[in-house]
Amino acid sequence: MEIFITGGTGYIGRHLCGELLAAGHRITVLSRQSAERVRAVCGAVEVVHAPEELAAAEAVVNLAGEPIVGPRWGASRKRALWESRVTLTERLVARMGALERPPRVLVSASAVGFYGDRGDEVLVEASPPGTGFGAELCVAWEGAATAAERHGSRVCLVRTGPVLGPGGGLLSRMAPLFRLGLGGPLGDGRQWFAWIHLQDQLRVLRFLLEHDTLEGPFNATAPTPVRQGELARALGRMLRRPAMAPAPAFLLRLLLGEQAEVVLGSQRAVPERLTKAGFQFRFNELEPALRQAIS
Repeated sequence: MEIFITGGTGYIGRHLCGELLAAGHRITVLSRQSAERVRAVCGAVEVVHAPEELAAAEAVVNLAGEPIVGPRWGASRKRALWESRVTLTERLVARMGALERPPRVLVSASAVGFYGDRGDEVLVEASPPGTGFGAELCVAWEGAATAAERHGSRVCLVRTGPVLGPGGGLLSRMAPLFRLGLGGPLGDGRQWFAWIHLQDQLRVLRFLLEHDTLEGPFNATAPTPVRQGELARALGRMLRRPAMAPAPAFLLRLLLGEQAEVVLGSQRAVPERLTKAGFQFRFNELEPALRQAIS
């Protein structure tokens, strides 16, 4: 299959490229980096530098987006987050529509941030969106992708939770603090944390590419979300370090400003539609996922 990937050099993207290449697919990656640097990360892929260079593909996987956790969300940072997700997706979908034969499927990233801060509410794909910039960003991102349906493409929206895996993702930021004995819960630790292991994230993307009857939103989260404090305690046990250094909510809001909604927000999201479609997770429970990710 000819597959066009945006965000191919990111943590999920580079692993997806490797899996798809190994399976015999032909991959084109959209990136601002040089072809040499992209191939060093992704393998033997073709490289283009603008969505308008999409020439022919049977499928598109849209993973591009500036990291949501980073500099404070001032006006310029919000604009960068918006342009790297919504604007890029709009350009990509416009190009898909201009092709004589548009791709059959668009699998487009989103996030559980779609739901905003929802406390203990169990969140399925039919749950309404939340409030705040993160939720607004996801709603617009999904809307830009869904426009590809007008061109006859099947569209799958992947609302991903924080990804746990070796060599990157969330643990690359958390583990160093825990190893220094500085880890602990964020805020009161009671917010729900809807995680997914990297292996399952890649399997979800391939599952949606390969099953022609599936479309619409899918929560890409393990069936067993945990509270954030439980994550901290489990990671401490894995690393044999204390997990008793909490980061108070007021301090996080002072340091991060509006961005604190990402780390303090509660999303008890479950993968209702994936489960009904027959997808089986390899990592259903947190501790085995952490053990594999940090081994």
